[in-house]
Amino acid sequence: MKIFSIETGNFKLDGGAMFGVVPKALWQRTNPADANNLIDMALRCMLIEDGDRLILIDTGVGNKQSEKFFSYYYMFGDHSLDASLAKHGFHRDQITDVFLTHLHFDHVGGSVQWNKEHTGYEPAFKNAKFWSNKNHWHWADEPNVREKASFLKENINPILLSGQLNFVDIPSGNYLEKSPLGFGILFADGHTEKQMLPTIKYQDKTIIYAADLLPTVGHIPLPYVMGYDTRPLLTMDEKAAFLSKAADENHYIFLEHDAHNELCTVQHTEKGVRLKNTYTFNEIFN
Repeated sequence: MKIFSIETGNFKLDGGAMFGVVPKALWQRTNPADANNLIDMALRCMLIEDGDRLILIDTGVGNKQSEKFFSYYYMFGDHSLDASLAKHGFHRDQITDVFLTHLHFDHVGGSVQWNKEHTGYEPAFKNAKFWSNKNHWHWADEPNVREKASFLKENINPILLSGQLNFVDIPSGNYLEKSPLGFGILFADGHTEKQMLPTIKYQDKTIIYAADLLPTVGHIPLPYVMGYDTRPLLTMDEKAAFLSKAADENHYIFLEHDAHNELCTVQHTEKGVRLKNTYTFNEIFN
């Protein structure tokens, strides 16, 4: 098995929205805001080469949306999904599986592209199986008012219509020891219904793909919860259990949205679980 960090782009979001009720004076210590109160965010995905399978976890925001849409998110930098795959010697047509932690546009948008005629949409990975779960797919297909702007039909319907959609079973304890993709999955409901966090054993270490349970290292303190979360109190409970286990077992946490840190570890302190170290992916896994 080989694992690669895949940078698909960077964008900006309102710092207040990203930290909910936490005052700016506190969150800006780790996530400094610009003059418009926006903070830098990454669109970092993961690629797993395992035998004859090439698994991509999340796909970034993609490039099919309108100029007006992108103007809301202040995209910046030179990263792209295709360039990042090519850097490691791969092409999108080689992807066998696309695992979607959840269906918010910044995680699934790159899964769908315009067709050649620019008249409609098609899956951006023509040879891949797409993986979600039934509960979350239904949640996204009939969205609540709070999340409707994040669940875009053009990111969801083409996958369903393609016949490439597959569902992971949800266990009663919200942890699947071994999924059809070979890794474990932790299910979390605070951010959105049945978000899926891959748990990967690699080079005698455990990597947890944190997705939106822990967007950045600035979100490690328990009250630092996004305003986007549908069930913030549940997020705090889920994050407490997640971070405690990560500290106990020295897990490496893969950060999808932290623009400055790819991996981190955490430790128990008198104030609760706090950041231990940050790393680039290649510092630990090469």
